[in-house]
Amino acid sequence: MSLVNTVIKPFKVQAYHNGKFVEITEDSLKGKWAAFVFYPADFTFVCPTELGDLAYHYDIFKAMGVEIYSVSTDTHFTHKAWHDASATIKKIKFPMIGDPTGILARNFEVMIEQEGLALRGTFLINPDGVIKAMEVNDLGIGRSAADLIRKAQAAQYVAEHNGEVCPAAWAPGSATLAPSVDLVGKI
Repeated sequence: MSLVNTVIKPFKVQAYHNGKFVEITEDSLKGKWAAFVFYPADFTFVCPTELGDLAYHYDIFKAMGVEIYSVSTDTHFTHKAWHDASATIKKIKFPMIGDPTGILARNFEVMIEQEGLALRGTFLINPDGVIKAMEVNDLGIGRSAADLIRKAQAAQYVAEHNGEVCPAAWAPGSATLAPSVDLVGKI
């Protein structure tokens, strides 16, 4: 069963954000778009490239009203240490959630139980706490912030334009579709 169109489960976790430790719950997400970006572990190889890419594009996400939450099974203390030690991670302005008990990784079904790590899962959540898009990759396959931006733009467009859908490779300003019997077999 897919998690798309399901409501996120309750949680309470600690994050490192802007030099402080903060508590994040499902209530923290209400009323805004959010993207949970799970990654295996701090101080690794592909992970800093992904988080650096998100940090580089963060202003675009913020302008769209989308908050980024990076999540690994490390603690919020480890996130602070990585932030202090890495020039790439030091650029991050979004919350870095610690999930040492694996509650979020299990809630979002990305936990690798035998390793205690999360797969590379990305979940786009609407202001009502409903998952609207998801992507899960194996550990060695990095993701693109630009693609997440495009998916968020499409999800926001569909949410604001009842009856319209976004075709493949849609970008803002491109044509959308209004599904109807008249389109069947003509696309």
